[in-house]
This record gives sequence, C-alpha cells and structure tokens, in this order.
Amino acid sequence: MKNPLPRLVPAILLFCAALACAASASAPAFAQDWAKTILDKSPRHQEWVKVKYGSRAVDAFVVYPEISRKAPVVLLIHEIFGLSDWARSMADDIAAMGYIVIAPDLLSGFGPNGGGTSAFPDQQSIIKAVSGLDPAAVTADLNATAGYALKFPSANGKLAVIGFCWGGGQSFRFATNRKDLAAAFVFYGPPPSADSLAAITAPVYGFYAGSDARISATVPDTKTAMAAAGKSYDPVIYDGAGHGFMRAGEDPSNTNPANTTARTQALKRLETLLKGM
Repeated sequence: MKNPLPRLVPAILLFCAALACAASASAPAFAQDWAKTILDKSPRHQEWVKVKYGSRAVDAFVVYPEISRKAPVVLLIHEIFGLSDWARSMADDIAAMGYIVIAPDLLSGFGPNGGGTSAFPDQQSIIKAVSGLDPAAVTADLNATAGYALKFPSANGKLAVIGFCWGGGQSFRFATNRKDLAAAFVFYGPPPSADSLAAITAPVYGFYAGSDARISATVPDTKTAMAAAGKSYDPVIYDGAGHGFMRAGEDPSNTNPANTTARTQALKRLETLLKGM
C-alpha cells in the first residue's frame, strides 16, 4: 500500500507550521498583559517546579484543580512563542475542569544567561529558539515532566497531553513515544511521520482552523494514515477560525468572531473528551 504521508511531508509541515505560527501573531502574542490579568485572578493554586533529570533542569508551571479527589495529569505543550502568559492561563483553564496541569518551559536553560522563555529579549528570538529545539531533547523533557507530575500525591495515574501550534505537532509526535497516554489533543499542529503512527496507543483528537490551510489541509491524509495504522483519530475543523484561535479567541484585540466561537466550542469539546478518558 502506498504511504499516504511521504517521509518528507512532516518535516516540511513542521517548518511551515513554525512560519504560520510566526506569521499569525505579531507583538500582541509577546505582550500578553490581558492573559496575565486572567491568570492572576484565578483561585487555583499555581506553582513553579524544577524537573531535574541527568544534567538537565526544566522549569515547569503547575496548576492544581480545586477538587476533593485525585485527578489525571494533563501535560501542556506551549506554542512556538514559548511558555507565555497565555500558555499558563490555558493551563489554568484546563485545571478548572478538574485536572492537574503541568506546562514545561521547553526553552529552560537555552535563553540568555541560562534562562528560559522570559529571558529572551523579544518574540522573534523566542520563535527562533523554539524552532531550533532538538526533537529528541523535547521528548526527553516531556517524558521527565510527565513522570514528575504523575508522582504527585493528588495524581491518579492517568496522563493526557495537549499542545497548541508548534506544541500541537509535538503533542501528536509525543503520542508516538509515550505508551501510557490516555489521550492526545492536537490543536492546529502537523502530524508526525506516517511510519511512526503504528506506535500510537492513545486516541488522538484534533482541533483545526478552517482558515488555516497550511495545517488543516493535512487532515484528510492524516485520517487515511491513522486508519491504515488502525489508530483512533478524531479531527474537527472550525469554520472561519484562524491559526491560534484558542489564544486569539480571548485576546481583546481579536477582530475575527469565528475565533471566539471556535474557542468556545473547542473548550466544550475538550472538557467532554477529558471526562471520557
């Protein structure tokens, strides 16, 4: 059977996705005072932790739900803009649904003076740094961070991964590397190579923008490839929404109502899917 996703396609898509992320948001994505304001008003417990393994240390942001039972862990992978205020506020949104959320800063140690995302001087330098991360190193960071959170006394042993933009592609790829995932949620990210799909053990749920052909055009071939591999893949494309609609949909400067509608609908779908794990 002819491979529906040639080997070169994922690499090209990852590059294009990086360009799309960069093109779809300018200064407002770097200056996110509105997101910080939302985060600062949250009643949930938030903390920074340092995940150490080997000679590496990864800073990660954790938000705990206000519930009386143990909860699943959701590993959140940030956009190409690094662990921004919006990424942290998104972690809080998911924690509000009843989940422990841990969001690693995958730029930890790679910024000026050994810092992370916040140490970079501007958005373009963050984009360049994230684009240059080694996939194997990213996987190692994600595995270490997930393992760290699963040891929390309040964690119930279940693990899901969710990613946005660049992180969406990484969440799909992480599903090919992590066998104990309960679910993978891909927000407008490209698929991994077709020959890696056989390693996926969790259902994969896609959230895509109708006005984002660079990414949404990959969905039909991905459906074919996942079906051929005998894997569960359930994508939804939100009409009229643009790339990054989860962030743009709550940004006060947003001028596309479809982004707000897509965000609202996607949040409801995500909550339902998380409950069904």
